[in-house]
Amino acid sequence: MLPNDLTLPRPKISRLPMLSRWWPSPYTLVVISVFILLALPLVATLGYALATSWGATLVPEGLTLKWFLSLWSTPRFQWAFARSMFVTVGALALSLILVVPVAFLAHTRYPRLDAWMNGLILVPFAVPPVVSSVGLLQLYAGGPLPLVGTPWILMFTYVTIALPFVYRSIANSLRTIDVASLMDAAQLLGASPFKAFFLVILPNIRIGVQIAIFLSFSFLVGEFVFANMLVGTRYETLQVYLNNIRGASGHFTSALVITLFLFTLLLTWLGNRQAGHALAKEVRL
Repeated sequence: MLPNDLTLPRPKISRLPMLSRWWPSPYTLVVISVFILLALPLVATLGYALATSWGATLVPEGLTLKWFLSLWSTPRFQWAFARSMFVTVGALALSLILVVPVAFLAHTRYPRLDAWMNGLILVPFAVPPVVSSVGLLQLYAGGPLPLVGTPWILMFTYVTIALPFVYRSIANSLRTIDVASLMDAAQLLGASPFKAFFLVILPNIRIGVQIAIFLSFSFLVGEFVFANMLVGTRYETLQVYLNNIRGASGHFTSALVITLFLFTLLLTWLGNRQAGHALAKEVRL
């Protein structure tokens, strides 16, 4: 005989999965906490740069762009920005002229040169900047090449700093293409080795060149130790200018710090974006 109630009991739904779905994992909480700790000083600096006045209150009393407008209308800042751009762009151009042929020869004709370059690019990280600055001061303070206090010593020094970024980016780009086959095909079509290099190889490694430029530029524009010790106020760059006005208005200094941070962040983002495009292209191939 069948029971009168044939309905099945509903299963009990636990609320724990729903809670765990919305509650972040411990790893996510750690990452969020670290990000907040790192972002708080920048947010506070940005708030101080935009504040009309910020005293004992928790939030600024008002917001204004006066400090940023005052910064970009200051001739001293404009000259410091122009000097930094001149030294950095000159160092990057010289680095590319020196490193690209070396990386090409190491990849195609002299494999042992690549091992030497891999050791050489570690030198800027092994020698502290203060030690290098003292040696350069003793070497170029006088004699036939008195370069201390001129932009040229800073430019040549920046070449050594950019060397690891430039060489590694170019070498990695050369490994993603068949250089020997491209050179042979270009020469079979009547191109000279130099013409084949400039018209065939360089366009294929342009992403690596762009990555090297953006990453090196974002690093060099914020360099302070060499600029302060080798040239100082005789050739005032952005970082030296920031150090010299640290006793000025805090709002003005905060506006300069945020400007440098956003400029560096933009260059780093562009470099990472190019790296992502290069990785996607390599995956498609």
